[in-house]
Amino acid sequence: MPAAYLDTSVMIAIAFGEPAGKSMARKLKPVTRLYSSNLLEAEFRAAAWREGHGDEVCTVLRPLRWVMPSRPLEPEFRRVLEHGYVRGADLWHLASALFLAPEPGQLAFYSLDRRQAEVARKLGFVVPR
Repeated sequence: MPAAYLDTSVMIAIAFGEPAGKSMARKLKPVTRLYSSNLLEAEFRAAAWREGHGDEVCTVLRPLRWVMPSRPLEPEFRRVLEHGYVRGADLWHLASALFLAPEPGQLAFYSLDRRQAEVARKLGFVVPR
C-alpha cells in the first residue's frame, strides 16, 4: 500500500521502542504517504510528557501528513458506528481515515488497538496484522 493512516498507538509504540513498534516500523517502510488526524499529535505529546520524554521524541511525527476535515464528520461517525462501538478518540481516527479515503480499500489503517482495528477491517480498510 502506498498510503496509510496511523493511529496514535502505532506512533507511541514506535517512538518508545516497544516490541510492537519495531514490527510496525518494519511494516511501514514501503509506505510512501503517512496520514493521521492532528488528534494524534495531542495524544502523542501527552503520552511523551507523561513518560518523561522530551520534544526530541516528537521527531517521529515529521513524516505525517495531517488530515484536517473542513466540515463536521457526522456521516463518517455514523458509518463507523454502524460497524461497531469504539471509544471517542478511536471514532475520530476512523472517521478521519474515511474522510481521507471514502473507499477504504485504497488505504491501510494501522492500529495496535484490537477493537479499533476490527472496526477498521469491517469498514473495508486494509489492516496489516
